[in-house]
Amino acid sequence: MHSCGWLMSLSLIALAGNTVAAAAYRRTERNCSLSPPYLPSTAVNTTLQLQELREQMLHRNISAYIIPGTDAHLSEYIAPRDARMAFMTGFTGSAGTAVVTQTKATLWTDSRYWVQAERQMDCNWELKEDVSIISLAAWLISEVPSGGHIGFDPFLFSLKTQEDYVLNLDSSNRSLKSIPENLVDKVWNDKPSIGPENLTRLPDRVIQRSWQIKVEQIRNQMRDNPYQPTALLLSALDETAWLFNLRGSDIPYNPFFYSYTLLTMDKIWLFLHMNRVTEELKKYLNTSCEESLCVQLESYESVRKHLEEYVAQPGVKVWIGTEYTNYALYEIITPQDKLMTTSYSPVLTTKAIKDDTEQRILRDAHVRDAVAVIQLLMWLEKAVPEGKETELTASEYVNMCRSKQSDSRGPSFESISASGPNAALAHYSPTNVTSRRLTPDEMYLIDSGGQYLDGTTDITRTVHWGTPTAMQKEAFTRVLMGNIEISRTVFPSGTRGVNIEMLGRRALWEVGLNYGHGTGHGVGNYFGVHEWPVGFQSNNIPFREGMFTSIEPGYYKENDFGIRIEDVAVVVPVQTKFGHNFLTFETVSLVPYDRKLIDTSLLSSEQLQWLNKYYETIRGLLGPELDKQGLREEKDWMLRNTEPFLSPGSSASVCSSSLTLLALAIAFLHNII
Repeated sequence: MHSCGWLMSLSLIALAGNTVAAAAYRRTERNCSLSPPYLPSTAVNTTLQLQELREQMLHRNISAYIIPGTDAHLSEYIAPRDARMAFMTGFTGSAGTAVVTQTKATLWTDSRYWVQAERQMDCNWELKEDVSIISLAAWLISEVPSGGHIGFDPFLFSLKTQEDYVLNLDSSNRSLKSIPENLVDKVWNDKPSIGPENLTRLPDRVIQRSWQIKVEQIRNQMRDNPYQPTALLLSALDETAWLFNLRGSDIPYNPFFYSYTLLTMDKIWLFLHMNRVTEELKKYLNTSCEESLCVQLESYESVRKHLEEYVAQPGVKVWIGTEYTNYALYEIITPQDKLMTTSYSPVLTTKAIKDDTEQRILRDAHVRDAVAVIQLLMWLEKAVPEGKETELTASEYVNMCRSKQSDSRGPSFESISASGPNAALAHYSPTNVTSRRLTPDEMYLIDSGGQYLDGTTDITRTVHWGTPTAMQKEAFTRVLMGNIEISRTVFPSGTRGVNIEMLGRRALWEVGLNYGHGTGHGVGNYFGVHEWPVGFQSNNIPFREGMFTSIEPGYYKENDFGIRIEDVAVVVPVQTKFGHNFLTFETVSLVPYDRKLIDTSLLSSEQLQWLNKYYETIRGLLGPELDKQGLREEKDWMLRNTEPFLSPGSSASVCSSSLTLLALAIAFLHNII
């Protein structure tokens, strides 16, 4: 442990270090106004692919081509073979849209990725700091001549995306042109291939409901629906994986596999790459029969043709979730009376509420995951003052620690390991080129997670090994206050997250601070780390008992530092004085916050009480696990960092050794007197 006090000179050194770091940071971005333009080493030369794409556009008589950053399942995280936007632009962020005309190339993305885009794109590309289709369509109208066609791959458009483009292009004499053969694929000569890995089934010890039980649950919802759908089309990758208790490896960090499912009252068709299905899995899925609980395997590429054949029958109606069904499948479900839509399929809304087994094992996974994060923080506490470690080595270390935990299946996303100005980028991940050396003079943010056979984890901690500035300490405390206020709130069952979300921002708003990302997202059981439709956004479903969500307010000061505190919590019932059917959140992440960054004078008594109770929970759940693993040093560290805070206004950075010395000094003086 560092001593609790630092000399003023170290603060001056830290200030100078931050100034130098900020200057270095600015040099990592392109400058296209210079002659010749300045491009950092991270920028990608895109001249050749743009030239070849424009030739393809000419052959098809289209004036512009839209390239979304998603796949045919509208996934947030995509396989390398689907990273068409990244191939064309060099930008590897998880959100954005590229548009190419014969003379211009533009990337549209949100504030999380503006700096990253400036680091990765060459000067062929113009960055548009916007994501709205309204703005993008207005730009297309200004760049595409009257009567021109705008090409798009319908497999990469959601229904809403297509409708929004049509609406905003209406009356402009510019039209969308659906081209099912992706033009980027035509020029991507070394596009990665699909891996050969077989699918795997989950072991019985982590399953409460068999796939047959789940199928009947969904069919019951179809029967009960007043619109009487005859079939349900599942397009999101986690829908099929959840329904059949199967996992794959097509998407980095996410145990998914390319698939669709068409479910009727008496048939189940599963569309996937057939060479990945073993004889054991065929038996598991009952593929040798044709009864209502027998799965008929079909090739992945045949889903559109098969759906067309089904829709051609009389008296059928297909239920789709519009958030994850691509336009290529939607457009063949005609006429309209054969279509039924909801934002989310019944599989996604059912999956959002974890059963008893899923809740238990997801809690267990977070206990083991906390061990790995504590090992990282302990190691950095010792290693950083020696000046040898970087953002990248810290990211690698926490993943190594997780790999030693039981049932580990690797990280759940690319770790965000960021110090100083890099931490001001909400979604920065270090590379060999951008990784900065860690020092005691700057704040450090680590946002990481693990995949375990029994659960998925996601946690963020922000620390400072030296002396934080007054601004840093207040900003951190106010972020913590937002986390606590959401975590301790009591609300009626069925409350929407968007109606709670401002609690995470209120303490920041009071002093004119804010953050530009969402406040939380659902979390799965060995699934996606961002699991829809749970969360705090306007398009998330209402909270119910048994849902898991992250809670993650933050603050980011450009070119200086970044703060985020992220925990995963489960929605649980709570007893109130008068009301019934009320809920609250129970935090399942079990890593203490950096004490030296907490100003308890800003905390209310209720917030301080919550914090002390949370630390008691960490001690009670994590202590036995550390004992079980024989990690005595880690347990000592945990106990020191979960000591109860005193009344509001007491110093949160007073360490136990200092309190002991103070007590001895008082006793000594008392004896002298």
